[in-house]
Amino acid sequence: MSTPPTDGPDWRPVRRVRAHEEVLARIEEQIAAGRLKAGDRLPGERQLAESLGVSRASVREALRVLEAMGVLVSTTGRGPDAGAVLVGRPADALADILRLHVGLAHFSLHDIVETRRIVETWAARSAAEQAGPEHLARLRDAVSRMAGPGLTPDRFNQADADFHLALAEASGNTVVATLMHGLRDAVGRHAVEAVERLGWPESAAILRADHLRILAAVEGGRPDDAAAAVRDHLARSYPGH
Repeated sequence: MSTPPTDGPDWRPVRRVRAHEEVLARIEEQIAAGRLKAGDRLPGERQLAESLGVSRASVREALRVLEAMGVLVSTTGRGPDAGAVLVGRPADALADILRLHVGLAHFSLHDIVETRRIVETWAARSAAEQAGPEHLARLRDAVSRMAGPGLTPDRFNQADADFHLALAEASGNTVVATLMHGLRDAVGRHAVEAVERLGWPESAAILRADHLRILAAVEGGRPDDAAAAVRDHLARSYPGH
């Protein structure tokens, strides 16, 4: 009887009643140990159920949870391309979670905006210190689209979202960029309300001026000015928060 390779996934039987949670724990163990990584394909339902000593229903439930978390993609059919593959889309998963919890009032808008202020002022400082040509080009493009012909509130808000995500990515910290993506999506409806409150199309000119000020500070390598510009912009967009 052959011995399984020591560097492969180490599947052990599940003992507890809520088996799908233990299946999740076993998969997480393999990821934490480096035995599974993005792009790897999990064993089929039958094989995984037998290896862990649980029902296929428990395995299926665990895979659904992982898919909802954004770390797994399941494909149907047969052959080498069928099954469940580990992927990485943390920004989308975090945005979904934050949006739902904001909608259910588990997180207040005030707390979300305050967190965004803390994260984005730090990101603006870092961007002013190290933003490269590619990031600066994305920031300029977003600001340019805020004044394009036939501009609508929806198109303006998309350009606004692109600007803030590019600013976060320019910080060089992928966790900050991912968190910013989630925070921006969570308060997206309120960003639309800010445009409406300031009046359209007047709001486009007002908010674009804010973005131009942020861009100028980042381009000029002025961290304090970039952070102050972001704080003023968020205060204008979310008054009272």
